[in-house]
Formats: sequence, structure tokens, C-alpha cells
Amino acid sequence: MDRIFELMMAAQQERQIQKVIECNQKTEQFGLSLSHKDAGGLMAARQEILKERGRVEFSGGVLPALIDTFCDSSYISQDNYVETLDELQDMFYEAKNESEDEMTDQELLDFMRQQFEEVCAGDLDHLRNTCLKRLTRAVRFGWRGRTWKQERDEYSLRQQDNEYSQFSEEPGWDDNLYGKYFTDDE
Repeated sequence: MDRIFELMMAAQQERQIQKVIECNQKTEQFGLSLSHKDAGGLMAARQEILKERGRVEFSGGVLPALIDTFCDSSYISQDNYVETLDELQDMFYEAKNESEDEMTDQELLDFMRQQFEEVCAGDLDHLRNTCLKRLTRAVRFGWRGRTWKQERDEYSLRQQDNEYSQFSEEPGWDDNLYGKYFTDDE
């Protein structure tokens, strides 16, 4: 009986790994891909993260959605791809716990991506220790963003405000301020 359960679990894990590897079809256009070994390592890391955080999942996990959300980031290259996914996966589950599961997976992924690109400039420590900490604290104390309130910006052609900016105590990247230091015109 135990042997049947082990075989079923192994087959399920292989399906999850294949689902992650299928993401390569999209990510290869950005110069990113995962080997079977990489995908297996990320899935094993997911199991450890879930165990550490006291979480149970019945689906394949968030990894395919993370890959889809972050694959076109200018801060991710093949050299840091696996490590970055591992960190993002850990942050995701930590934030789900810290926010008491008040956010949907997509809401959290959208926030993580926006902050990673616009505020953190790819700095994973800043994302984890500043942006996500502030968001999860606010959510625990009852804050709900426009998405959660089902609000829409009827004038989507104009630039929308960053609804998370109220939690940010430091500015993000400002081209007017910092851009002059990184131009090739000199």
C-alpha cells in the first residue's frame, strides 16, 4: 500500500516538473530556460518551504505563475534565474503566511513584480525585507487595494497611481535624479 502511494507521489511530482519545464517555451525568448534538474531542485525547494511555513498545497504550486510573471524582467538573466526563482518562491509563501492568505496569488504576484521592477531595481533583499513586509503588515491591519475592492480606473489611458506607494518610505528609481549618472553621453 505504501509503495502505491510513493509511486503516485513520484508521478505527480514528475507532472509538476514537466509543467515547469513547459514554461521554457515562453521564457526562451528572454534567454531563460530551466533544465529538468533545475526544475526538480525548485520543486524540492518548494516542498521544504511549504513544510517550514506549515502550508499544504494540492495544486502544482506557484512556480509556473512566478515564471510567467517574472520571465521578461530586465533584472533576471540565465546566470541568476534559478536562484531568483527560488528566492521569489520563498518570498511568495512567506508573504502568503504573513498576510494571513488575505490576498489572491495573482494579487501578490502583481505586487511583487511591480515592486521588483519599479522600486527594488531587482534587489531581492529589498523586496523581501521592505516592500513585502510593509504590504503584509498593512493587509493584516485591514488595508485592501483597488483590486481587492473591485475598483477600476475608468481612464486607463492616463498614467495610474501606484496604489502601494503609501507604504513606501523611500523613493524608487527616478530617471530624472539618477539617470544622468548612467548615460553614455559623457
